Amino acid sequence: MKNINKWIALMLFSIVCLMACEKMETYNEPASTDMTKPAVVSNVKVQNYNGGANITYSLPNSQNILYVLAQYKINGVTTRETKSSYYSDTITVEGFAKKQEYDVTLYTVSRANVKSDPLVVKVSPDTPPYLLVKPTINAQADFGGIKITGTNPGKANLGVILLGFEGNVSDVIDQNFSKLATIDYSVRGYQPVEKRIGYYVIDNYGNISDTTYKTITPLFESILDRNKFTSYRLPSDGVIAYGWDLPYLWDGRTDGSSNGWHTAPGGAMPAIATFGLGVSAKLSRFILWERPDGGDKFAYGHGNPKVFSLWGSNATAPRDASLPMSAPEGTVIGDWTNLGNYNYPPPPSGATPVAHTTADNDFVKAGVSFNVPLVSPKVRYVRLSVSTTWSSGTFAHAMEMAFYGDAR
Repeated sequence: MKNINKWIALMLFSIVCLMACEKMETYNEPASTDMTKPAVVSNVKVQNYNGGANITYSLPNSQNILYVLAQYKINGVTTRETKSSYYSDTITVEGFAKKQEYDVTLYTVSRANVKSDPLVVKVSPDTPPYLLVKPTINAQADFGGIKITGTNPGKANLGVILLGFEGNVSDVIDQNFSKLATIDYSVRGYQPVEKRIGYYVIDNYGNISDTTYKTITPLFESILDRNKFTSYRLPSDGVIAYGWDLPYLWDGRTDGSSNGWHTAPGGAMPAIATFGLGVSAKLSRFILWERPDGGDKFAYGHGNPKVFSLWGSNATAPRDASLPMSAPEGTVIGDWTNLGNYNYPPPPSGATPVAHTTADNDFVKAGVSFNVPLVSPKVRYVRLSVSTTWSSGTFAHAMEMAFYGDAR
């Protein structure tokens, strides 16, 4: 009986092997042996948009069609191809460099990879996004660097390329790609001396706008001395809990192995921390270190700020004020001015906050920089006002804060 079972097992194994071999041998065979040339598409219509067009059509009455192929040049040199399956009646062509008429050649392709005769279709895309965005881009002096602003209402994936010059030789000093509707960022690390720059916009297809040249003198910036910071508790501040008192917020320790600032659960929101900078300074930016993972997963959770504001006052002894959950930038309440409203960025990995990765935690440990608007006034005192935490709880905490600006 044992030998019979072995023989049956061997036979079954052989059959499986033969079936597998047969599959492998036929894997690369043509999908069809019908070498008939397919007919072209008909009833073609074009819908143009910025930088591209949607072409609709009717397929030939044949079950042998696999897809429709479009071939076209986007800038007179680069040839692109796009395909649309048998189950669709539309093909998209995009990446055109200008607002003008272009030829698009359509083919139907059979399952035996036989192409139809060519059918040339005229498309007239509107002005491509990179040319629409370029006139809105502006570069201006910022603290320690250059501030780039602009608008991208179509949310196209575009890059702003910044050039720096040494004599007559230029070099790329920054590249910023984004799909955001508002372009607003700073390139820092420069002394307050004249610097010649250039900038242009590029898209995913290699199309490049013209270049604008400027001479800019970055504003002076330095990090404020945290040894001068002082607690300035006000009645509406959050109640301190677990020994995580305010001075830990500027003790230089950011890795989560020590205390930070922590308010008591069950407190009123926003949770507020008020302290003095020791100088009157025009702030340029600040870095916030949230609580990273430790014994528990604190990053993107617990009492870490998700939505928060920064308020400031230049009074020598500013009075308490009840801060709202939110207020427009520049709002003045008593002695306090809203210096900015902020959202802590989500996990860079794209994971949900509760499932953040080790790399996401490293991002938290490195600290996140937030800009203070150039129009903001000088301040001596600041208030960190946390309206929403990642756990939507009734307490807040943070490890460290550092401030940059001009205290001269």
